[in-house]
This record gives sequence, C-alpha cells and structure tokens, in this order.
Amino acid sequence: MKAPTPSTLVAMVYSSSLTDAEWEILEPLLPQILPQKKRTRPCGWTKRQILDGIFYQLKNGCNWEDLPKDLPPYSTVHWHHKQWRAAGAIEMLMQTLHEQVREQVKKAQVEDVNHH
Repeated sequence: MKAPTPSTLVAMVYSSSLTDAEWEILEPLLPQILPQKKRTRPCGWTKRQILDGIFYQLKNGCNWEDLPKDLPPYSTVHWHHKQWRAAGAIEMLMQTLHEQVREQVKKAQVEDVNHH
C-alpha cells in the first residue's frame, strides 16, 4: 500500500491538534526559532502537520511508530522533534509564548486598574 501524501490526506482533528487561533500565534514565531533545515529534498509536510504529530505523541504518550496514519510518517515527525529539541527550539518557543502571555496579563491588569 502506498503511503499517503500531504496533498491526498485529510487529517483528523485530535484534542492535541493546533486550533487555527493557536496556529496564528505560533506560525510567525517559527522562522526565527526553528533551525533552518539543510537543503535536501523539500519536506512535503507543513510545520503545522509536523507539530500536530509531535503534540499527539506528547499528549498520548504513544510510541512514535503508533502515530495515526493521517499524520505525517512517524519517522518525519520524530526526526523533526529530535532536531528541534537538540537545537533548543522547543525551549525557545515555550519561553517566547510564556513571555507573550505575561505581557498580555500585565496589559490586562493595567487596563483593569485604569477602569476602576
């Protein structure tokens, strides 16, 4: 059986899948944070699809090989996870998101104080 390709696959939505709103926050951060892939063949899978695979595995604690077949191949997802983790990209992404949340909380507190 031929493996599905990104263009022929309709992915299921899992509880670990990024929502459109979450993706709008993450997508602009990725070019600055993720390491540049050496120019080999193009991946064919979007970073969102790969992140959905990583999040599925992390949330469900399954073996990489047990990722659902509508996600990118486990070897692709696992390879990216290892590369990004080794480069410190996952840590930087979490730190950046945390800083954004802290800024939003500060703004909300200032607005709340100004309205009272």
